[in-house]
Amino acid sequence: MTPTFADPAAPSRPLHVVAADALDRWIEAQPVETAVWLRDAGFRAGLGEVALLPGAGGKVAGAVVGFGTAKTRARSRFGLARAVAVLPAGDWHFTGLAPEHRAEAALGWLLAQYRFDRYKPASTVLPGLKCPEGVDEGRILAMAAGECLTRDLINTPAQDMGPAELEVAFLALAERFGAATEVVAGADLERGFPMIHAVGKGSDRAPRLLALRWGQRGPSVTLVGKGVCFDTGGLNLKPSSGMQLMKKDMGGAATVMGLAQMIMQLNLPLRLRVIVPAVENSVSGRAMRPKDILTSRKGLTVEVNDTDAEGRLVLGDALAWAAEENPELLISMATLTGAARVAVGPDLAPYYTDDESLAAALEAGAKQGADPVWRLPFHDAYESVIEPGIADLDNAPGFGFAGSITAALFLRRFADHPRYIHFDIYGHTPSDAPARPKGGVGQGARAILQGLPDMLGL
Repeated sequence: MTPTFADPAAPSRPLHVVAADALDRWIEAQPVETAVWLRDAGFRAGLGEVALLPGAGGKVAGAVVGFGTAKTRARSRFGLARAVAVLPAGDWHFTGLAPEHRAEAALGWLLAQYRFDRYKPASTVLPGLKCPEGVDEGRILAMAAGECLTRDLINTPAQDMGPAELEVAFLALAERFGAATEVVAGADLERGFPMIHAVGKGSDRAPRLLALRWGQRGPSVTLVGKGVCFDTGGLNLKPSSGMQLMKKDMGGAATVMGLAQMIMQLNLPLRLRVIVPAVENSVSGRAMRPKDILTSRKGLTVEVNDTDAEGRLVLGDALAWAAEENPELLISMATLTGAARVAVGPDLAPYYTDDESLAAALEAGAKQGADPVWRLPFHDAYESVIEPGIADLDNAPGFGFAGSITAALFLRRFADHPRYIHFDIYGHTPSDAPARPKGGVGQGARAILQGLPDMLGL
């Protein structure tokens, strides 16, 4: 879907935004009929609570939506977006919303309109919103469009989103913005990217490496996203319960594609490169085996102690390729470890970097973009854990602790870059939340987008 704001010249109804501590004063300033209506209805201005306001002839004249308290707002992003599911169709405009809250409210509204309707068309007509005054409409639309692309890609089942289909989506994105593309497959992939080939060779759906370049000026940024389109675990087969969400294992690829769309749609002054290793981790006589030793593109040898730790293998080769050009900023995103979910849950996007200025920019960008992130450490003391006796690296050490950290340390060996950021995302909302319906979701992209000016001096 393509998110849009309502026509600013079209008729619209007011949506009054009222905080809980201002409710009594606001009601006292209304006509008697409105005040009686709201008190009889028990309206308390809870965050996202909606009351319709009657007008002449029984029509809806407008509505009031609660802004809650500072405490409830801190506990719920995009709280005003709850109104999207309650208000009648037609166009609306905010009144009484302070300027510092307008951008998040506008973005939340657009994201709340998202529906994944590829297999079951949506039947409900949702209310529209006029872009609030003072909000950068183009930026909000770009963020919403990029997020919707990410959600569509993640939500598509693996039968329709294998490596070939991901390539089609990737090339379509590149063509839309005039980006140059490269696809590496077959013997070239086996020679140049042996770990990507090793992971993907067990599937009948051939692996490939996708890349695009866009922009002719400015600092260079490379985004690398894990594109494991379905993960059975390989010969270390997952149980049935462990496969239920594995269509989302290309969430890193989907997220960098969504971020790339934001960057290109905004025409940011930078040189962008996007790299996606697209594979399916499957089971066959061709599949890699536990205890196989792979020689990576970088020349490091890797002992495969678990075929279900395949994401770091495909990212290792992709990061090594990315680092060969020494970009000014290198970022990887992946649905990499269950340990990250145990540590911070599904709502936070944990990230790693050795650069304090990048971390500060990300934290500030996360607040601006309503996209929470949490820094975890590249803990050098755990380096020895990923070093087995018969190869340079171990893809799944039997340490039993700090699984997200050891995976990040593994990737850092291949990135080998002082300005490197790695995100270990979840890419899935377990239950409906304001502006985030259950299913695929992007994490970290808006934080990066909003942080880029400070990261790169744009």
